[in-house]
Amino acid sequence: MTAKTDTETEAEVPAETREGRVTSFDLLIALTREPIVLLAVIFLVLMVFAALFAHWVAPYDPLQPNIFAGRTPPFTEAAGLGGVKQFHILGTDALGRDMLTRLLYGARASLAVGLIAVVVSGVIGTTLGLLAGYYGGRIESVIMRAVDAFMAVPSLLIALFVLFLIGGGLLNMILIFACVRWVVYARLARSITLSYRESSFVEAARSIGASDQRVIFRHILPNMMSPLLVLATLEIALLILAEAGLSFLGFGLQPPEPSWGLMIARGREYLREAWWMITFPGLAIFLTTLSLNLLANWLRTVTDPVQRWRWLL
Repeated sequence: MTAKTDTETEAEVPAETREGRVTSFDLLIALTREPIVLLAVIFLVLMVFAALFAHWVAPYDPLQPNIFAGRTPPFTEAAGLGGVKQFHILGTDALGRDMLTRLLYGARASLAVGLIAVVVSGVIGTTLGLLAGYYGGRIESVIMRAVDAFMAVPSLLIALFVLFLIGGGLLNMILIFACVRWVVYARLARSITLSYRESSFVEAARSIGASDQRVIFRHILPNMMSPLLVLATLEIALLILAEAGLSFLGFGLQPPEPSWGLMIARGREYLREAWWMITFPGLAIFLTTLSLNLLANWLRTVTDPVQRWRWLL
């Protein structure tokens, strides 16, 4: 794109775009102008579909061991059960289980932890942040002291301690992350609510008799969706890394369930003999979190009313 001054460029942008009325088609066009972000989105979409339909896409059973095909290299055939030859695109692990199959099923666990925990913690934290910022007083004091208490201790340390007491598992991880990560949404929602509480459109809504609930959820909440969406995208990446780390340490998913963190933990024992056992799950974690961070960075700019007109030319 050729260099232009801000005034010249903004003059070429339709008035409805500068005023914030942007359609989904506009965003799609803006996405096609960023090939790296587009590739990241395509990767994430494929990963989600592959995880959801892993029972159709995956070539083999993720839990079925095969003593005849232990540590088979990538793109190699090995004898399967009943003497039938099996082709393993990404090789097999030490028990002869297909790596590609376990990667796809492992994506289910990572994405489930990330998506479900983010939705639950986001709803709880945003609601409490809205109440604290709008009403203030004792309600704000109680909520923010709880936020300070949770922020005083690293969330991963809390998760480790609780999982040590109650045991690992997918459901336990989702519940724990939802209980410890709501604070980031609460802080963000409160700060934005404080800036909007005395604004003209909120005062106008009150003056015509709108209830507090309507003002909060109809007028204030929609105006904070952009930063909340960016934060949620980054939180998904963080929780995927956290799930992999906990599973690697033995506090997350338990064998024989497939998990990227578990696959890395088992693969490090055979790093010299079977490099693929640790490389492919590591790449899956790296590419997924990188794609989410690229998407979050793009969303931060394209959903900002002050900056997005630069992307929608």
